[in-house]
Order: sequence, then structure tokens, then C-alpha cells
Amino acid sequence: AYLSFIVSCSWVFLWEKGYQETDSVVSSVTTKVKGVTLTNTSTLGARIWDVADYVIPPQEENTVFVMTNVILTLNQSQGRCPELPDDKTECKVKNNCVPGYISTHSNGVQTGECVPYNDSIKTCEIFAWCPVEDDYHIPRPAFLQEAENFTILVKNNIWYPKFNFMKRNILPTINSTYLKNCIYDSQTDPFCPIFRLGKIVEAAGQNFQEMAVEGGVMALQINWDCNLDRAASHCVPKYSFRRLDNKDSAHTVSPGYNFRFAKYYKDRDGTESRTLVKAYGIRFDIIVFGKAGKFDVIPTMINIGSGLALFGVATVLCDIVVLYCMKKKYYYREKKYKYVEDYEL
Repeated sequence: AYLSFIVSCSWVFLWEKGYQETDSVVSSVTTKVKGVTLTNTSTLGARIWDVADYVIPPQEENTVFVMTNVILTLNQSQGRCPELPDDKTECKVKNNCVPGYISTHSNGVQTGECVPYNDSIKTCEIFAWCPVEDDYHIPRPAFLQEAENFTILVKNNIWYPKFNFMKRNILPTINSTYLKNCIYDSQTDPFCPIFRLGKIVEAAGQNFQEMAVEGGVMALQINWDCNLDRAASHCVPKYSFRRLDNKDSAHTVSPGYNFRFAKYYKDRDGTESRTLVKAYGIRFDIIVFGKAGKFDVIPTMINIGSGLALFGVATVLCDIVVLYCMKKKYYYREKKYKYVEDYEL
């Protein structure tokens, strides 16, 4: 019983810090990405890509998306053109096409005409943004291969309202000179808030160039577990990384992460056109969690009372085991109880 009491008290007070009042973290996050890369293709020619091109949208809450691959459909305008060929859009004669028909995968509304898609295939004509996007072939390797060298600055402010304790991940020991030159490394620079994208993916056990082709979702986790009975300088962030979307050979349908958006233009005669962008990339979710504890009389007294109550329960349980379950229960019972005769009888 005494051993049980000592073990339970050690667990509650030393390991679980049962003498402390606790609070959960309240957090805010802002990010800033930096990096420039050059591409040279037959469609676009030589082109520089900077933050305004590949971070979409410029600001999100606790998240930043970096485009790593792209399918561009240039100079689209509204009109009539052949639909992409598949088992529902290919046709031989006009009667194969239904005017006004729209399927879930249509790029536009069928006009009822059957027109040549190329020299060997005919498809149903549609009224749509023409020419339609052809996304059957994803660029390999990724269009922005150099994105692994881009960096992201994560600024995180935390607050424990119960203790009115505030701090941020740019620690007081970090100066502007260090901040301009450091890159996070778990061994040499564990408190640098600037992360190289390739290193984040690598730390999660993934290959950046493979992930960049079809995109994905990464978690940058910041853990603030603080013992506020110690000096505030001991309350520091701990960073970890993991991939959140499913990368499994058994789940190959609709992999990665992508979305579409368009940039619209009007020429001098008022004709509207657009560039359609299908962007593949990596979304970095910054997840902040943590718990702070500080000494308080009330939880201390509650846990002491619980320990004493457990001590009483332990005594009862030990008696039950010894007196009713063990082979020598009769021997123990004789030693525990002493039977005396009633004097008056």
C-alpha cells in the first residue's frame, strides 16, 4: 500500500506535474516566402518567376501555397471549338452530339455539331473558353524545379491568457544580422524561423522533386510546451514536419494538390481574353499547439487529496487479495483477526 501511494504520487507530481494549473496556447501566424527562378520554354520563352507569380494567394491564414508545376492555356476567348476527345465527346456524325448537353467534365456547352479535333478524330463542338485546356499530360520534371531552394519566414506569436504570458518564435537572442543569414537546421540552428522548402519536405521523409510534380500538403508544426515555474527563456518553440496528404501506391486516384485560376485581359476593341492557369504545388499548413503549466495551490491540494484517497483504496484492495484470493488466505486471516470469547457468555 505504501509502495502504491509513493508510485502514484511520483507519477502525478513529478511526471504529470499535478501541482500546476495548465492553459492551452492561443496563436497567430504570418508568413513570407522569398525566391526567384528562371524558366525557358518554347511557349513562354525566357521568363523570371518571383513571389508574386508562385505564391497564390499572397496571404492565407496559417497557410501558404507555393506553385511548383503549371499547365498554362494562353489566349483563351469565348467562342466555338472542339471538345477534348473522350468516350463521351468523340463523334462520327452530327447526330452523336446533343445541343445544350453539359457533363460534369465538360469544358463548355455542346452546340450539336460534330467537328474535327485533329486529322484523325472528330469531337462535339462546344461553346466555351477556346482553345480548351488540355491537362492530360502533366509536365515532368516540375516546371519550377528550383522551388526547393525558396525559403519561408514563419512569424508566430503565442499567448497563454490564464497566465498572461506572451512570446514569439523570433527569440530575444536573435538579431537582424543572424535573421538575414540563418536557415533552420535541427542541429545547428534549431530556433531559426526561416525554412528552406526542400529541407521541410526532406525532414518529413519525402522527395521534393517527386512531390513538386503533382503537389501535396505539408505540415510545419510548432510545439510550445512551457513550464512557467522556470525562467521565460526556457519556453522555446520546437519544430517538426510531416506530410498530410496520402502518398500511397494503393491510392493513386486524384493525387497531390492543384487548382485553377485565370488572368483576364481586354484589348482595345473590347474583346475579352484570358490565360487559364492550372497550378500544382505544395500547401504548407502551419500548425501551432502547446500547453503551459504553473504552480497553483488548488490543483496541488486536489491531487494530494486524490493520492490519500487512493492510499485508502489500495489498503482495501490489498486486504481483498490477501484474504480471499491467495492460497494462504486462512493463515493471513488468522494473523489479521483475533477471536476472543465473550466473558459474560
